[in-house]
Amino acid sequence: MGVAGLFLTAFIVALTGAMMPGPLLTVTVAETVRRGFWAGPLLVVGHGILEAALVAALAFGLGPIIARQGVVAGISLIGGGFLLWMGLTIIRDTFKGRVVLDLKQNVAGPQKPLQVGYANSRDSLAGDEPLFRGKQGAPSLYAGDKRAPAGAHTAGRLIGLGVAVSLSNPYWSLWWATIGISYMNIALHAHGLGIVVFFAGHILADLAWYTAVSGAVSGGRRFLSPGLYRGILAVAGFFLVGLAGYFVISGLGL
Repeated sequence: MGVAGLFLTAFIVALTGAMMPGPLLTVTVAETVRRGFWAGPLLVVGHGILEAALVAALAFGLGPIIARQGVVAGISLIGGGFLLWMGLTIIRDTFKGRVVLDLKQNVAGPQKPLQVGYANSRDSLAGDEPLFRGKQGAPSLYAGDKRAPAGAHTAGRLIGLGVAVSLSNPYWSLWWATIGISYMNIALHAHGLGIVVFFAGHILADLAWYTAVSGAVSGGRRFLSPGLYRGILAVAGFFLVGLAGYFVISGLGL
């Protein structure tokens, strides 16, 4: 895989993961309602700092180990298997109408719940959980919710929240232990350039998606219809299945 292919596939895979409902998406919507447009980009900065540290650790600490031929094959097969599962799960959930992205919010009018996640919480890949809970444990993601932390969040606090939310998400760790480390194998063949290109494609996808979400929420707009959102996810799911085949073939040395 060339440098251009590495950037493009890293961007698409990361964008697919970002678009799936999960804790960071939930927190982005909630904090944007409370703090404004810049909440999303700042949360991604925290998310990116954590991932940059992880990429550096993999590149300089584990690089010589994961570059061994037997390890490369094993990681490629595991990463391909996880990509296949992820792609098929996304395809299934989109065709069954399980994923929901309704960012409509009338801040000036009566409080209405923000719908971000799965129609049924047990279907979530990422263990989607509301940031705040209201009376009797009911989810609470309302504009002006008095149960939110008092005072305006500083940029540093939002960045720290981005780090904390990422660390608390087991799906994030699983992604990096399988798909992420498989990509690192490919990136290491191009040395420093490959690592930079992979990380740039990955984090730019996160930044693009969560910035778009913050813009839509802060402006009170729905920027994707439910049908278009599910259609994009379905196409992305098929792409992941194809990429899984590439990883498996590479691992088997075919």
